[in-house]
Amino acid sequence: MVDNALSPHGGVLVERIATATEAGEATAGLACLPVREQIARECVNIAYGFFSPLDGFMGRADVDSVARDMTLSSGYVWSIPIVFDISEKELSRVGVKKGDSVLLTHQEQPLATLQIQEIYSYDKEFLAQQVYGTTDQAHPGVLRTYGYQDLFLAGPVTLVNTPIINPPFDRFWHTPRQLRQAVADQGWSRIVAHQTRNVPHAGHESLMKGAWLAAEADGVLVSAVVGEKKPGDYIDEAIVLAHHRLREAGFFRPDVHMTSILLWDMRYAGPREAVFHALVRKNLGCTDHMFGRDHAGVGTYYDTYAAHNIFDDLPDLGIKSVLTLEWWNCPVCGGPAYEGLCGHRDQKQDLSGTFIRSIIQGGVEPAPQTLRSEVLEVVRDCADRYGFGSPFVTEEYLQNRTPVMTIPAV
Repeated sequence: MVDNALSPHGGVLVERIATATEAGEATAGLACLPVREQIARECVNIAYGFFSPLDGFMGRADVDSVARDMTLSSGYVWSIPIVFDISEKELSRVGVKKGDSVLLTHQEQPLATLQIQEIYSYDKEFLAQQVYGTTDQAHPGVLRTYGYQDLFLAGPVTLVNTPIINPPFDRFWHTPRQLRQAVADQGWSRIVAHQTRNVPHAGHESLMKGAWLAAEADGVLVSAVVGEKKPGDYIDEAIVLAHHRLREAGFFRPDVHMTSILLWDMRYAGPREAVFHALVRKNLGCTDHMFGRDHAGVGTYYDTYAAHNIFDDLPDLGIKSVLTLEWWNCPVCGGPAYEGLCGHRDQKQDLSGTFIRSIIQGGVEPAPQTLRSEVLEVVRDCADRYGFGSPFVTEEYLQNRTPVMTIPAV
């Protein structure tokens, strides 16, 4: 039996970062294989230990075990496959086989080496059904899975070129080791994580404060997901800087609040992704993780509180779930109200994304019961500075934004 409560997950923080000398020796004579943004981000996450105990892309046995039992073949709980897909044509072009190492490149620069321990195929329809609970291609995670090439490479990854995280994200980027040191420097021993991919409204603020109290935490770690975007999403800059503004404006004391970023492309796997988020935040040093309604879900594929219930059937993961119900605006209570307390459900005003967007786009100063004016100011500033006039993702933003991560020339 393995101990799933160990922190980091598996008991050891994986770090696979080559020195300049090691990188030169490791990459000499290797075939080059360009990788897309998602794979590049996951190479970085593997190498720095965000995905501990993984030290590379998963082999068939691990993928099958995760799909069927939500554990690695070692027995450690793991819920989302981390895979490197490749076409037969591309594999033939690069000319590598099992036992070889290959240099992964991104932005036409070396990024990492992959030691190929296995080349395999896997039933993508079965994988989608097991991970997402559906094979409906309207689900973005299913669509991603069906879009994988027919072969997968597995093996350890070593970073050979440290990426540059560009402003304004650079001051919020911490490796697991750095973040563990940062919270230790704050004197925090109990840290509750807040997963976000939205600009914070009053309900989010109340959610974080309620979780801080419920967990008896020393601090709240906002972990903003920065990754693949689609038109209509909030721009990443607005999300991160708006959360940080809550601290700057004094709505959280600086000694109880910190904003960070996680480079991750959401899978929208609902309860399975909730487990994944808990494990990654444990690797960052968190002891607790808040989960609200529809965590990491999409559409109506999952029950409202599926992300709460999944933990009932799992062993102790070494990170406690802080489970919360819905927050809304109540005109009778006069502000944000909690579903478990407010008796005016028939008069509730949902703090929905559509409602908050109407405030942001409407040019009207919001009531503090819905959206802080300080947050709105940041969002509008980000629209001008980063969003080509919009706080929401547009095609222009996707094509012309400054990348979050730049691979330096060597």
